[in-house]
Amino acid sequence: MSSKSLKARNSNLSSAANQLEFLNTGIFKEGNFPKFKDKIAATGNYPLKPKKIEILQINLGYMCNQVCSHCHVDAGPDRKEIMSLETMQQCLEVVKTTGANTLDLTGGAPEMHPNFRWFVEEAARAGINDFIIRSNLTIILANKKYHDLPEFFKKHKVHVVSSLPFYKKEKTDKQRGSGVFDKSIKALQMLNQIGYGRKESHLKLDLVYNPAGAFLPTNQEAMERDFKEALKSDFDIDFHQLFAITNLPISRFLEYLIASENYEDYMYSLIQAYNPAAVEHVMCTNTISVGWDGWLYDCDFNQMLELKVNSKVKHIKDYNEDLLNNREILISQHCYGCTAGAGSSCQGSVTK
Repeated sequence: MSSKSLKARNSNLSSAANQLEFLNTGIFKEGNFPKFKDKIAATGNYPLKPKKIEILQINLGYMCNQVCSHCHVDAGPDRKEIMSLETMQQCLEVVKTTGANTLDLTGGAPEMHPNFRWFVEEAARAGINDFIIRSNLTIILANKKYHDLPEFFKKHKVHVVSSLPFYKKEKTDKQRGSGVFDKSIKALQMLNQIGYGRKESHLKLDLVYNPAGAFLPTNQEAMERDFKEALKSDFDIDFHQLFAITNLPISRFLEYLIASENYEDYMYSLIQAYNPAAVEHVMCTNTISVGWDGWLYDCDFNQMLELKVNSKVKHIKDYNEDLLNNREILISQHCYGCTAGAGSSCQGSVTK
């Protein structure tokens, strides 16, 4: 398909259904892309089944103080979708009884939800072993009411996972907006000052790297060394781990790929980098994603494509862990992103 035709189709990709159709039916210069289903079937991994739910990932809403070019959630200040108090209470009931050991709060910027602190306090009382907040860092400095977030995180022993596209200003601001790098550095320093990210500290601070363009992340361990050396040398910043996450071809990143005429090459690079070993450890095998409206998904990427779980249980109010642990995971062409190279998940690479 010509770049002109791709751009024409791009104008109709505002809905999740159209994105999914585009990914599944596109015809390209070298013929159709091989189906992800066929790839995993060849190595005995179809249908893809969960192992055991270990992570409950809850999206509190799409509102965010940033508009990042790669964002698969399409988050921003103008998004009005936020989780209702009723749905939050339903989530808390599940938190109290789930066999999952990790609660992962995401957004948008989850801290912008008006009931965020109440929810964290209530969930913390439920005794979750690992309590993750995915923060964009700049929210801490966005308004005076957020300035005490580092102390709030510390009080509840929250594991902070923070986005930082690069350890240099130019690349970070290009992807996330002007001034984001300086604000991110300041926020990291604030977290370090109260003990987050220090070598012997139990206050965990991890960073997330997403490539800024149409290419795959390089070796996670090597990148972590580079990040640690640069941030320590330039800003005296410490952190624990770096998670390298592959950008999946959905939402804003899909639009970018098409507009920049990189879509075909990027998809081919994902397919060529397909790693059967990564399939067994993709995040959908141990995670349930809860949308802001309570619907359940295999992962947050499926959530953005509105692919609800293939189960009788589809909403948090009806949560049944036994049924969900026996479901078949829904897959499509975007899943190549999680199985390329060392694999990719919300916890970074899935293979060594």
